[in-house]
Order: sequence, then structure tokens, then C-alpha cells
Amino acid sequence: MDDHPAMITANQHAWLQVSQAPGIGCRTMLKLLSHFGNPEAVVSASRQQLREAGTPNQAIDFLHAGDTKGIQPALNWLQQPDNKLLTLSDPLYPPLLTEIHSPPPLLYVHGDPALLSQPQLAIVGSRNPTPAGLSNAREFAACLAGAGLTITSGLAVGIDGAAHQGALQRGATIAVTGTGLDRVYPARHKELAHKIAAQGLLVSEFPPGTQPKPENFPRRNRIISGLSVGTLVVEATPRSGSLITARLALEQGREVFAIPGSIHNPQARGCHALIREGAKLVESAQDIMDELGSLLGTLSATTPASSAYNAETEAGGFDPDYTKLLETMGFDPISADELITRTGLTPEAVSSMLLLLELDGHVSSVPGGYYCRTGKSDSRRAGREKV
Repeated sequence: MDDHPAMITANQHAWLQVSQAPGIGCRTMLKLLSHFGNPEAVVSASRQQLREAGTPNQAIDFLHAGDTKGIQPALNWLQQPDNKLLTLSDPLYPPLLTEIHSPPPLLYVHGDPALLSQPQLAIVGSRNPTPAGLSNAREFAACLAGAGLTITSGLAVGIDGAAHQGALQRGATIAVTGTGLDRVYPARHKELAHKIAAQGLLVSEFPPGTQPKPENFPRRNRIISGLSVGTLVVEATPRSGSLITARLALEQGREVFAIPGSIHNPQARGCHALIREGAKLVESAQDIMDELGSLLGTLSATTPASSAYNAETEAGGFDPDYTKLLETMGFDPISADELITRTGLTPEAVSSMLLLLELDGHVSSVPGGYYCRTGKSDSRRAGREKV
């Protein structure tokens, strides 16, 4: 990355002026650019010309006042190392993003902008996931990043954060934010954002100083899906914002993938709805790589031998009591009392075994004192059977 501050060109200055004029949003700016050809022509246009192009009066006043106070925070931010402004006319502007409806005219980026032109997969999901959902997000992201995909998500708590963390273990990740890049939202992800800036890229269409307003996040979601060749939904409720991202991806002509879950898990219902609507059901990272196929070109056709459903490959098996407990448990939530009744094991034995199985990742606890299997032990058995 470049440690030197960027030089602000007259062209970039004009882009900032037009983009931050009151009353000019993304669609109006794209309309003005289409009408006048470039932002310098917009800035230098007469009041009459601007009115004829449908420019709001407050925007005309702003542009003709020549006051740069409104864009000063952005100018100051651009003077800091590794901060850059990409415009629609910039050769580094991501090609896939230009294909969506109303692409953002400007992107504020911090990190390595070359990643924007690399094949990306969006991984999104619930802000309140189950432990198994978090594990799936991390492991799918790590596996796919290791295969050469850049993992793109929204820096939110839950599945987004886990996806970024998993990707950083094996490759690169891009975080698209709903605020200006001079702040981190949520604040708890400050350290994660620093890691992403060092190994990947932070992106926003919002200028420095922008607060986390609710209306910003659907706009952010269209960028997440628009940058990516496909979107993977790990866990989501039927009203989740992740489903907005997935449906935007479908509208943009991109692939949508979903991980199925238990019929009793409310966090799985959004994924099941997507699958009913045509999203591709996936059980491993290899399913995604196989489906994307030729879209990925030079990427490896075979993912590393680890994913959310085949993370273990060591030989060996369980003690008979542990096998009995796991087979009794199944994948739907079940209480410890019910396990004691069904297995005939003592309460002390079941409690101890559940703790060890959870620590080893074979079992996850869910709200209400229930437990369910993660699938880890079954993938290990499947791996042995294929040998």
C-alpha cells in the first residue's frame, strides 16, 4: 500500500463538489453526469443549464457559491496515508459494480484498491447467529479465501464479522460500510477494521463524517452484492437485511447460495426461503466453487480440504458412549434431560460429555439450555469412508 497522501486533482475536487451538493443523491448525480459529460462541466454550468438538467435549487446555490467547507472533511481525509477516492471514470473502479442499477459515483477506500477487481464472494447473515452459524461463516470464508476468492461483507456483528475473520486467516477480505471511513461501526469491530485495512480493503460510498443512519445500510448492501460474483447467506431470519442483499444479488444477475439448517432454528428460515426461491443449497465450500466454475477463471477448481462440513480429517473414532450420545442428539435442538432419558446415561456423564463435545466443536449450545450437533463428527466419518 501507498504510505503517502494522495494528491487531490481538479477532477476529484469537482466530483466531491457535485456529490456533496445538497439535494444531489446517487441517481441525480448519475443523471447530471450523463447530461453534462463530467463533473467539471456540472460545476461550471450556468444556473439556467443546471435548472434545465433538473438540478435542485439548493444544489445550484451550493455549486455556484464556490464554498469548499462542505467538502473539507473529505479533502482532509484524503490527505491521510492509504486513503483514496475512486470515481466512475477511474481505471481502478470495480468493473462489476458499474453493471448494477445506480452504481455509486464515488467510492472512498482505505487499503489495497486492486482487490476491487479481484473475484469476490459476499458472505452475509444474521447479527444474532447461532454458534454453528458463526463457525460456518468463519470456515467457509477461510476455505474460499484460501482458494483465491476475496470475501466481501458488511463489517456488522455476527455472520459478517465471522466471515471477515475467517477470510483473514487464509486470504483477503473487503468490508463495505454504512458510514464514513473516518469511523468504525460497530465500535467493537475497531480492531477487526484495522486488520482488514492492513490485509484487505475498507470501502464506503459515504463521505467522511457520515453517521450510521438506518437508510445507509440497504444502500451499502447493493454494493456488497454488486462487487461480488455471488452471495452466500449463512443464517438469516425471514425479515433479515441479509435477504435484501441476496435479492439484490438476484436482481443484479449474480449467483445466490444458502446454507440450510434445522427446521426448528429461526435463523435458518431465511435461508430456507431463499432456497425455495431458487438459491443454491450448499453444504461445502466446494459446492460454491463447482457452481461458479468458469466465472472464476484462473482460481483453483478444488478448494482446500476444509470447510464447515469437512473441517476434521484425523483418524480415530469416539468412545461408544459418546457415539451413542451424538446419534441420540441429532441436529435439532434437544435438552440435556431428554438426552439423559433417551440414552440411559447418568446426568453427570451427559453433562461432562456435552462439555467436552462442545469444547471440541462437535456440539453447540443454543438458547434455552438446548444442544445440537454441528456436523463436525459426521464429516470426519465421511472423510474416512472415502479413503
